[in-house]
Amino acid sequence: MDNFRNMALQNTSLLLIVLQICALAWQAWAQVDLRMEDTVEVYMDDSAEIPCLYTFTQAPMMVMVQWFVRERDGVRVRISYSDLTMQKVDENTTYSDRISVRSNSDGETLTIQDVKLSDEREFFCQVSGFSAGSDERRTLLKVFDPPEPPVIEGALSGVSVSGESTAKIASCETRDGYPKPNITWYRDHIPIHPANGLVNVVTLVTRESSGLYTVQSDLHYKVTKEDKDAHFSCEVSYFVPGAVRTSESKGVNITVYYPTSSVEMWKESPQGLVKEGDTVEIHCQGDGNPPAPIIFNREQSDVELDSYEGLLVLKEVSRMDSGVYECHALDLDAVNNDEVLDTLQLTVHYLDPAVVVPKDSEVMLKGESLTATCNALSSLETSTVWFKKGLEVGRGHIMQLQDATFDTAGRYDCEVTVPSLPGLLTSGSVHIIVQGAPQIKDAERDFELMEKVGAWVNLTCEVRGYPRPAITWSITGSQSQSWREVDKKETEDRIHSVVTLKVTTDTVAICNSTNDFGIETKIYNIKSIPFLQTPTARKTSVDNSGVIIVVIIVSILLLAILGSVFYFLYKKGKLLCGRSGKQEIINAYSTKEKTNKDDIVVEMKAKKTEESVLLKGINGEKKPPNDQHPEIINGVLS
Repeated sequence: MDNFRNMALQNTSLLLIVLQICALAWQAWAQVDLRMEDTVEVYMDDSAEIPCLYTFTQAPMMVMVQWFVRERDGVRVRISYSDLTMQKVDENTTYSDRISVRSNSDGETLTIQDVKLSDEREFFCQVSGFSAGSDERRTLLKVFDPPEPPVIEGALSGVSVSGESTAKIASCETRDGYPKPNITWYRDHIPIHPANGLVNVVTLVTRESSGLYTVQSDLHYKVTKEDKDAHFSCEVSYFVPGAVRTSESKGVNITVYYPTSSVEMWKESPQGLVKEGDTVEIHCQGDGNPPAPIIFNREQSDVELDSYEGLLVLKEVSRMDSGVYECHALDLDAVNNDEVLDTLQLTVHYLDPAVVVPKDSEVMLKGESLTATCNALSSLETSTVWFKKGLEVGRGHIMQLQDATFDTAGRYDCEVTVPSLPGLLTSGSVHIIVQGAPQIKDAERDFELMEKVGAWVNLTCEVRGYPRPAITWSITGSQSQSWREVDKKETEDRIHSVVTLKVTTDTVAICNSTNDFGIETKIYNIKSIPFLQTPTARKTSVDNSGVIIVVIIVSILLLAILGSVFYFLYKKGKLLCGRSGKQEIINAYSTKEKTNKDDIVVEMKAKKTEESVLLKGINGEKKPPNDQHPEIINGVLS
């Protein structure tokens, strides 16, 4: 019996072992392949999708899928369940109203709406095919929120290079980012790395109640003089789904205080060369910050010159102001304060008054020669031009006057200039007097004039000479009371006289001019023309204009009479003459070259009584031949 019991126990144990081996073999053959992503990244407030894909080696009779999430305390909480008969979202969880599950042929996808920072946790997908196998995988959901652009602020006060340690020169802050952003400093777009005693970066990270991060970074930096023109900036780098992005701040310049190491001195005005009388402005500026006070003095002189904020003004300079000027920077922080200076050589150019030789005036005789000079002492090369009455007559310091005449006399001005400095100019003059006997204009000509008796004529006498000549007129032929001097003009070496003379007979007028050196005369011979009266003129004397008027009146009357005669003959029908009578008149007129008008009248009367009509007056009465007008007869013949 015991043996049977023992054999039964052994058989049972053997059966169990076989069953276990079969179960293990079944499990090894019946498996599920479950696949999930390690992480899923999403922007905050967006939707996140977490896929759960699975396949079985043996078709299961039923599949059950459950979704779990790990809470902050580590406890797993189911949030969704599905099988062949149902699919539901668990109630009373933090995801009850924000998740949905979508099934497809190869698995499920969990969708989370309006993702929050608190959603950054592990999500589990558990798949069970019962006898066909089961498995579980997890995905970490990562949430991102880009920070605000960085805001940089430089040190409000200046930073001195003389400090022994680093000083805070700028601060950079970025707000509301997740995950925590990082800040990097740059100097002129070159990264700044911490260095002992030179660069130190202090970072303050704050986690806001919203879960977002605010990062503040302070840059402590030991500045040098070279940093005065540098620009410092900060860059924020932060994570986004699948990438890393950056945002750079604007650059700020730091006010750097440093001692003066050198000064520069220059002449601001006038531009170019300086001449006497100019106002000179000299500037001096050091390279320190803040600018050190500037003082001016002349070389080898301790006397401080009056100046204001690095400006030295020299008014109405003279040649005595020429020399070397110095400027110094009074900077107590300078290493070698006594050696921080600069110098400027100032040269004031000048032009002395012109000296003319001969001085003032010079007397010379006609035909002589003279050399005049004009010089002016100057610090620059000069140029001299001679003028007479505004016209250029020579160039150079020396002027030669050869074979002097009265035209040589006059004032000569010399003008001395400096071509390289137009503002410098001086001038002088010399008055040349030429002595000589009188010289009458046009004295070599013979003046023969013909004038009517009673006419008035003007006689001119223009004389040059020095001393100024005297003029006397001598009139012979006309009555002494019939001439007078009407104009007389005098200059230093010239006299101009005009006399008016009434011609009564042949006259000789003589202009005599004399001075200490001689005498010269000018003669006018005037031949008188008697006044002739015409036969028809009245016995009383009339002037030429009256005669012309009388002639015009008589001509008009004769034309009126002639017109009346023609009109009368036309009315009577006797205007045309007979052929024979007309031919005889023409023959008589053309065969005698010197036939007078009286002969023509006689011949007409002898020929035909019909033609005697021509001798009638306007009233039809006949008149003797002597009373007839020759003009009327000539008009008929024509």
